Amino acid sequence: MTVHPSATIHSTAIVDDGAEVGENTRVWHFVHVCSKARIGNQCSLGQNVFIGNDVTIGNNVKIQNNVSVYDSVTLEDDVFCGPSMVFTNVINPRSHVIRKHEYKRTIVRKGASIGANATIVCGVEIGSFAFIGAGAVVTKDVRPYALMTGVPAKQSGWMCECGTKLAFNSLKSNCSECGKQYKINNDFCEKILQGAAK
Repeated sequence: MTVHPSATIHSTAIVDDGAEVGENTRVWHFVHVCSKARIGNQCSLGQNVFIGNDVTIGNNVKIQNNVSVYDSVTLEDDVFCGPSMVFTNVINPRSHVIRKHEYKRTIVRKGASIGANATIVCGVEIGSFAFIGAGAVVTKDVRPYALMTGVPAKQSGWMCECGTKLAFNSLKSNCSECGKQYKINNDFCEKILQGAAK
């Protein structure tokens, strides 16, 4: 077990030998981290979280209560996983059929948020700063900055990096909360960098 001295591990949590837990990461009540998991710095794992072996978690990731992050899931920096949201890793599970060699990889890119009770069907990529609404069921890849809602999840807008829904005037938007600017380019939302050509 490689746990940074500044990490906080609750007495009821189990962190298996070999797991990596980064600087100032907090592991709360009844969490189980498997031996090959890698968890970055400044993370928070809420009550009753499970982290599998083939799991990589970046820095400043917040995983709320009752979330299981199964094998073949990668969470990049600044990802938020809401309470009781669900990851899967097999498309067609059967109790009597062993499919561990068929796990499909799921990647959640930097800054994305997944709402409470949402389900992420395995094998998808959730783009950076995407926002998955509470209770949504994601069955295919999600574009960066996309707001996804419903069952199955469909895009219902675009989100700013600060978590505010964007209102577009033609193909451009200024966030009403933080002022960041965005444009639509080939059906993708892109942030306009300060000083860049408009």
